[in-house]
Amino acid sequence: MKFKKTWAAIPLSVSLLFPTGAILTSAAEHEHGGKASEAVSNKAVDLRATLDSILSEHAYLAVITMQKGLDGAADFEAAAGQLGENTDELSKAVGSVYGDKAGEQFKEIWSSHIGYFVNYVTATAEKDEEGRKKALKDLDGYRVTQADFLAVATENRLKASDLEEGLKMHVDQLIWAFDNYGAADYDKAYESLKESMHHMFGTGKGLSWAITDQFPEKFDNLSVDTKAADLRESLNNEFSTHAALAILAMQKGIDGAKDFDAAAAILNTNTEDLTKSVESVYGAEGAKQFNEIWSSHIGYFVDYVQATAKEDKAGQDKAMADLDAYRVTQAAFLDTATEGRLKAADLEEGLKMHVDQLLMTFDSYVDEDYEATYDNIHEAYSHMFGVGTALSGAIVDQFPDQFASAMPADMPKTGMGGMSQETDYTVLWVTLSMIFIAGTSLVLIRRKTAAQQ
Repeated sequence: MKFKKTWAAIPLSVSLLFPTGAILTSAAEHEHGGKASEAVSNKAVDLRATLDSILSEHAYLAVITMQKGLDGAADFEAAAGQLGENTDELSKAVGSVYGDKAGEQFKEIWSSHIGYFVNYVTATAEKDEEGRKKALKDLDGYRVTQADFLAVATENRLKASDLEEGLKMHVDQLIWAFDNYGAADYDKAYESLKESMHHMFGTGKGLSWAITDQFPEKFDNLSVDTKAADLRESLNNEFSTHAALAILAMQKGIDGAKDFDAAAAILNTNTEDLTKSVESVYGAEGAKQFNEIWSSHIGYFVDYVQATAKEDKAGQDKAMADLDAYRVTQAAFLDTATEGRLKAADLEEGLKMHVDQLLMTFDSYVDEDYEATYDNIHEAYSHMFGVGTALSGAIVDQFPDQFASAMPADMPKTGMGGMSQETDYTVLWVTLSMIFIAGTSLVLIRRKTAAQQ
């Protein structure tokens, strides 16, 4: 296939640009209460969030599909099908900016690298070392073609050399995740999975910057590179990764898979890291209070899996009742933390959707309705971007001085790679502030919850 640069250089329908971001914002306002801050949700930042969602889900689905392929799992075709739908979504987004022909061309290029990953999996399963080497060589060729496409499309706002480097990281992370899985080094496999998803948020930031710089009037001359946008991205990353890894751990649990412990451990890493940070500032008791709420619902999902494995209907019902109680406590915590910017009733409704989506995903997997399983995975993953939008909007409104920033003049230094450490520190500072506020009234929340039961 020859790369026709003229296709990518002509934007045809920018007015259709990436509607998903607005949908996520609307969902966040409906499900979690309040109106998203304009600093957190505007045309530019919504574009960034949309690309983050599609690209990070691609990384997750690619790793899972490669695992399923190596294992010869019954749900391989459904996983591959969902990965294909993700490609369709991304290709349509590209076409909405640069025209249908460019969208088709992008799809051909993007799909090729998925095919090369499949070739790598097949060669690995057949112990075909030459086949593995050829697949890796083909992936190297893909990087050049994809980088050329995006450099021309963005009129060199994104440099081909930088794009090739970022794409190399993407390819390497997926290969590492797969190779470590095949070698039964599951801890490293899931570290690579998590890193591969995180990396794609940086890619979304870089690409959205280029598009908004290319068509500024379509985005009200707003920037994607602000502290408020970084906060939304960080929370979207944390929440969506939680949903993805919770689903994975539940599947591994019911299958009795050897990598269940590693899958459960990577699910808990964000909780444990945050708990340690809280302890370093507010002491062991404050850390214990936060950990108790968030960790409890992960434990209740585990209880549901175990009860399902034992065909224990009473155990399933108890786990679901515990999850209902968790929703009340978590909602009260966040209502208090945000000083009423997020309403407990709205939060309970949003948390119910999160819980229901994970249970529906798990139940359909157990019932071997794999098409429904992967549809539900997509819904559960996308839902968490609404959660991130709602919470980041409340935080920015609560601490506006911490998010005042001028529009940067240059491209954000993502290298089409991971996010900066500055973002993580901003999230940590604000989250700790929220925990301090919420921790002082947690006893009252518990008493109120107990009185309702």
